[in-house]
Amino acid sequence: MLNKGKYVRSMHLMMLLPVIFIFIYNYLPMLGAVIAFERFNPALGFFKSEFVGFQNFATLFRDETFLRVLYNTISISLGKIIFGLAVPLVVSLLLNEIRLRFVKRTVQTLIYLPYFLSWVVMASITIQILSPNHGLVNEFLGLFSVEPIFFLGDENLFPGVIVATDVWKQFGWNTIIFLSAFAGIDPGLYEAAAVDGAGRWQQLLHVTLPGIFSTIILVLTLNMANILNAGFDQVQNLISPMTLDTGDILDTFVYRYGMQNAQFGLATAAGLFKSTVSCLLLMLSYKLADKLTGFKVI
Repeated sequence: MLNKGKYVRSMHLMMLLPVIFIFIYNYLPMLGAVIAFERFNPALGFFKSEFVGFQNFATLFRDETFLRVLYNTISISLGKIIFGLAVPLVVSLLLNEIRLRFVKRTVQTLIYLPYFLSWVVMASITIQILSPNHGLVNEFLGLFSVEPIFFLGDENLFPGVIVATDVWKQFGWNTIIFLSAFAGIDPGLYEAAAVDGAGRWQQLLHVTLPGIFSTIILVLTLNMANILNAGFDQVQNLISPMTLDTGDILDTFVYRYGMQNAQFGLATAAGLFKSTVSCLLLMLSYKLADKLTGFKVI
């Protein structure tokens, strides 16, 4: 029998490389946050650049572009959270009513496939589907004599496209989570409800939904931490100058100011603001998850 102490040491050694990797690529870069408080000059480095205190943050919060970007980020993120919860919940409820296992598993597989595709691939597919010239959606609308719509070039429609395509890509994952939660409901509750004369709709309202309520609240509260994360990969691959006013988000703002305009202090200040707020929201979400569902972080 393997000695317990030797076994524990072996497990720790197995985790050593991942811990080193995370330390190098996740924690060491945090030193760069000092740029948010400097007039950073790459030639001088972190420690010799001029220290300006909170000047970068003051400039940032007076910038109308930043305030607009912050509004865009929050509105798009809220749309993703709301529809990213509602759509998989409805789909999982419908799938749960299917009794043919083959059909159920086939549908599950088909809706889960987009989750594995990168946003580069998904953006290319989206552009083709929504193209005003022979795009699938506009071809369908043309059957009803509707003029072609430039979905990705209309600033009013663009946020909705971002939310819809994100839900399309991600809802298969949450659907599986909810289907797993359904499996944990005691079948005896359905039998008791049927004996009491409850129909399928009443069983759904009084047995199924209460049975997965804790899972719904858990998924919702844990998504709160993503309120300032509207999806850089997705937006960067779909945005254009025509939709910049309503589609620009914090991540694309940081990328543009830092990488394209070389305003490193402002970009780092915006990134640090986002990280701080996200961290606070993450702690709040765990507190809410613990209070509402008894979820504990070990």
